[in-house]
Amino acid sequence: MMTTITQRLIQPYSQVSQLLNYLQPLALLGARFYVAWVFFASGLTKLRDWDSTLFLFEEEYSVPFIPFELAAYLGTAGELILPVLLVLGLASRFGALGLTVVNIVAVVSLTEIAPAALYSHVIWGLLLLQVVLFGAGKLSLDNLLKTKLSK
Repeated sequence: MMTTITQRLIQPYSQVSQLLNYLQPLALLGARFYVAWVFFASGLTKLRDWDSTLFLFEEEYSVPFIPFELAAYLGTAGELILPVLLVLGLASRFGALGLTVVNIVAVVSLTEIAPAALYSHVIWGLLLLQVVLFGAGKLSLDNLLKTKLSK
């Protein structure tokens, strides 16, 4: 009797879980697109006013170990190139790992960061971590290439 009650509870849960698994590729795609847009938009802002970008990297951001000009070029390039990889799902773990580094450097280099801004960086980091750990999912060029190459 106890087994029947347990089965009655577990079976619907298992069925719902299986249905939710179909949403995983969409969730990963949404995470990739959202984080990519945040960083890409930031890179475009830096390009629009390069003099201000250089000023900010010299005066506001304290990127350790490298000259501010190099930090500005590397940061901007990372914010423009890596999101494209993430959206396409091409070398997505590499792109997500690179954006994770950009994200960490952004937080560390600011002398003061508002709690809301820090919270956003944490959310972006968690979304990027999903891609680093699980890959881009079924809706990606990584998956397409893997499927084509394994045949």
